[in-house]
Amino acid sequence: MTTDIKEIMTRLKSHRLWIETIGEQGKKLGIDEIDLRNVDLSQYPLDQAYITACIFDGMELNHKDFSSSLLSSSTFISTNLEEADFCKSTVSYADFTNANLKAARLADSECIETVFVQADLSNTNLVAALFDETDFRNAIFKNADVRLATFERVLLKGAKLTGLRGLEEAFIKSINIGTPEEPDILVGEEAIEWLQEFI
Repeated sequence: MTTDIKEIMTRLKSHRLWIETIGEQGKKLGIDEIDLRNVDLSQYPLDQAYITACIFDGMELNHKDFSSSLLSSSTFISTNLEEADFCKSTVSYADFTNANLKAARLADSECIETVFVQADLSNTNLVAALFDETDFRNAIFKNADVRLATFERVLLKGAKLTGLRGLEEAFIKSINIGTPEEPDILVGEEAIEWLQEFI
């Protein structure tokens, strides 16, 4: 699907107006399969939007607000997202490979089959988030807060878990310390014990 930048800017302005007027004017943003790498998003809010299967790879989006947005299947490969806000957003099937998510907020977010391979999740707020079959291989979790977060069948091979906080309050159902092809699943208490060894 090709949508020119002019049209995207019009939609972004309309979404900004929709947020500023609490839905009285403008229109909620809904875009699908759009490459946003050449679009200057600095002046536009991206919260409460539908942004599916879009490309944000390599962009500078530090402090960007994506809260309460649907971002399924979008890609953020090698994107700078320091202190970005994904609170209450749906990022299932999204790809954050090698992304910088330091101090980002993913509280209450839904991450089903989301890819965080080699992502830097240092100091992130992952409180009450849902991680199901999420790929965290070689990700950095230094001082991340996982209170009330649910982890089920998540891939953790090579992940750096130093200083992980709130583990005793998290719901660790199962973790995969192997690979997708050759899984090595640890369940419940066994999974928690494995995690505690690395903190």
